[in-house]
Amino acid sequence: MSKIKPSKGAPYARILGVGGYRPTRVVPNEVILEKIDSSDEWIRSRSGIATRHWASPEETVAAMSVEASGKAIADAGIRPEQIGAVVVSTVSHFHQTPAIATEIADRIGAGKPAAFDISAGCAGFGYGLTLAKGMIVEGSAEYVLVIGVERLSDLTDLEDRATAFLFGDGAGAVVVGPSGEPHIGPTVWGSEGDKASTIKQTVPWDAFHGGNVSTLPLDSQGAIKFPAITQEGQAVFRWAVFEMAKVAQQALDAAGITADDLDVFIPHQANLRIIDSMVKTLKLPEHVTVARDVETTGNTSAASIPLAMERLLATGKAKSGDTALVIGFGAGLVYAATVVTLP
Repeated sequence: MSKIKPSKGAPYARILGVGGYRPTRVVPNEVILEKIDSSDEWIRSRSGIATRHWASPEETVAAMSVEASGKAIADAGIRPEQIGAVVVSTVSHFHQTPAIATEIADRIGAGKPAAFDISAGCAGFGYGLTLAKGMIVEGSAEYVLVIGVERLSDLTDLEDRATAFLFGDGAGAVVVGPSGEPHIGPTVWGSEGDKASTIKQTVPWDAFHGGNVSTLPLDSQGAIKFPAITQEGQAVFRWAVFEMAKVAQQALDAAGITADDLDVFIPHQANLRIIDSMVKTLKLPEHVTVARDVETTGNTSAASIPLAMERLLATGKAKSGDTALVIGFGAGLVYAATVVTLP
């Protein structure tokens, strides 16, 4: 018989507050067209994107996260020192160690919480939310700060016609805390590693370490290109539209609700065509508010869902207490979907 005492966590967890930060610089498609042979009409028709935000040197991954976190903590009505864990999802923090979560925790005045980074691409927010829920129910933390943050402009090849227009920068954060009722449903998540090559970094970091630089990609001026994100657009589109709609339906089933019970749909803001196709495949009723933040924010990977959530609430298109289906999907290929009550 085990001598270990049972955990004393909360029966359930919920999102208590949300915050977002978008860099001050707004970049229209015209700027992208300076480097690629395309048109504003083509970019909008393929992605739905009209503008995106790019960070300045001062708007670092940590700085943007601190801004978003402060808003989320204030929205939750708690003190920073009550945060028991900080979980950061990002692929654009370029220090292998330490985790950027530790710096963020210190800068927001959280005391000495558990702090770590995760790498789950565009599904990272869903992964972090699931970990936060587990910590609260298990009892290892009362409040968990989950951050999705990216500076994807640092990983964008502006000469790549297939991806140059897609990516933006920003940070979104939520505070997850205890609840007496279920407000975060079961997570449907997974990976399809056989498709990993469809979204990837062009060259690994160690290619610059004692490697043969003649094998590295060059830009139009003959300079070595920094590693960038590349993808097989059509393969990703088909996977996202058909397979992720199935995952989204599984999340609804796991939560014990139907599409008619939904108030809001917040998918990863990858591409407007993908979003609209998922809405059609899921047969969402007209009363369901759909996040289309991608039009003015671009694809911000792990930050896209909390940023879209924050904007819907701030503009009144969604309200506290609404039932929302959230789903993230991307590089790996990985995915995570769940139903939540909005803060």
